Amino acid sequence: MKKVIDREICEIVGEILGSYDKGKTIDHTEVFAQPDPDAVIDILKKLFKIVFPGFFRDKTFRFYNISSRLTVLIEDVMYNLNRQVAIALRQNEKYSDESEEEVNLAAEEICVTFFKKIPMIREYIETDVKAFFDGDPAAYNENEIILSYPGLYAIVTNRLAHELHLLEVPLIPRMMTEHAHSKTGIDIHPGATIGKYFFIDHGTGIVVGETTIIGDNVKVYQGVTIGALSTRGGQRLKGVKRHPTIEDNVTIYSGASILGGETVIGRGSVIGSNAFITTSIDPETRVTIKNQELVLKSGKKDVVKNDIDIMEVGNYHI
Repeated sequence: MKKVIDREICEIVGEILGSYDKGKTIDHTEVFAQPDPDAVIDILKKLFKIVFPGFFRDKTFRFYNISSRLTVLIEDVMYNLNRQVAIALRQNEKYSDESEEEVNLAAEEICVTFFKKIPMIREYIETDVKAFFDGDPAAYNENEIILSYPGLYAIVTNRLAHELHLLEVPLIPRMMTEHAHSKTGIDIHPGATIGKYFFIDHGTGIVVGETTIIGDNVKVYQGVTIGALSTRGGQRLKGVKRHPTIEDNVTIYSGASILGGETVIGRGSVIGSNAFITTSIDPETRVTIKNQELVLKSGKKDVVKNDIDIMEVGNYHI
């Protein structure tokens, strides 16, 4: 059996190598021309240590003071982020023909600008932690939220990735948010703009599209989609606002779908579970689904229960 495998492997290698010469998108063989996913995830983990200095331990080094620890962390992340950004920038048309020196300089400027934004990012994250604690009576304390809530993990990752996205860094922001997606089931595009005090309750199945704009004090439950209408236009829609605007103080309950770039959910509105919305909603409106009949089979006849009616409260029902 071993001799058969030995003989066949050479032929298999030749066939697969031959398939690399067809000019397909997946035929690229320059592996070092792409950012390293493991390096990006490691950078993200260390950024969490910078954002939350007293919550995630460093198992490699021991320090006497926080200044020394922070200096080592920032130098580590700065060095590795700079390397990955320089690789990624080659995929931005603006840098495709630039010299290595010019690309490296651009990467350094991006990394410095990004790190200068971290105090601002932390201010936003502090409001998110407060929103989680104030909005979830099951939360024991803020430490529990920071260390264990998937919704906060997804939001923090998005806030970090969003700043890199604004700095026009290709690939890396999406790699970060897709890592969070894989861990939490929460899919927030790094292009989405999210205000302060953002609260994701439970979280699994939430989708927030690239051009979404979310105001302050917004609360979103599991299974919510803030997405685009049909994307049959494909790449022709690049740069077009395809996703909704959610104004301040809006609550969106589980399973609701809000779609379309022209759709605006007015401030103070409440969107009920399973609502399907493709048009704008006025401020201070409650949108709910008319309750379906519940049929209970009991003995010889069916019993219809429809005395609990949760239909419209406010100006709309769906």
